[in-house]
Amino acid sequence: MVYITGDMHGDMSRFRNPVFKQMKAGDVLIVCGDFGFIWNGSRQERAILRKLRNKPFTIAFVDGCHENFDLLEKKYKVVRWRGGLAHRIAPNIFHMMRGEVFTIDDATYFAFGGGHSQDYEFRQGKNWWQREQPTHDEIRRAIHNLNRYDAKVDYIITHEPPASLKDCLGVDMQQRLEIHTFFEDIIKECNYKKWFFGKCHIDGFIPLKYFPMFERVLPVESERRRHERLAVQEKPNQP
Repeated sequence: MVYITGDMHGDMSRFRNPVFKQMKAGDVLIVCGDFGFIWNGSRQERAILRKLRNKPFTIAFVDGCHENFDLLEKKYKVVRWRGGLAHRIAPNIFHMMRGEVFTIDDATYFAFGGGHSQDYEFRQGKNWWQREQPTHDEIRRAIHNLNRYDAKVDYIITHEPPASLKDCLGVDMQQRLEIHTFFEDIIKECNYKKWFFGKCHIDGFIPLKYFPMFERVLPVESERRRHERLAVQEKPNQP
């Protein structure tokens, strides 16, 4: 099973959610940005990462606006994981790089992290990195990868929402970056089932297929639907 949650900001108490007791080897938790457990490289942080490394399930995350990009990009090796490029934090922890497409449980996931910090004026020179903002080259690579899949994926995982959804939610309505225009193009040009995003610190649902995520831990699809899909895939061909 694949589960989705929102910004964690390095808060270990988030793993007290009863859902995590049900998760087992082979399950994957995807965090929609602001993972936050790679922030200052302290002894305490390293101890927390060891605890996460001992979880039976896999943790994958897109980057958000509150990540230490110096640590993330310089300390951890880039590997190919589930068909896409990722930084390997631990054997069961991966950073899903921008614009990559991953295949998990026979479903495809387009990942694109990054965004814009509302508090960057207070963090500049301290703990703010310009790399939080996606580049034009990253967007071009994302378009290339989506075209490889004929602009069709099962699920989209981002930190920022598309501009139209920011308006719908009433957040950051005046903020427009290249990434927002790109996401609007995805809405128009791509075929997908569901779009999950963090950033807004809201747990909700916007019909027909948009999910702002924060503290809840949501299965991508129900267990019943998963079993039905697998049964169809395993059904022998009729003569």
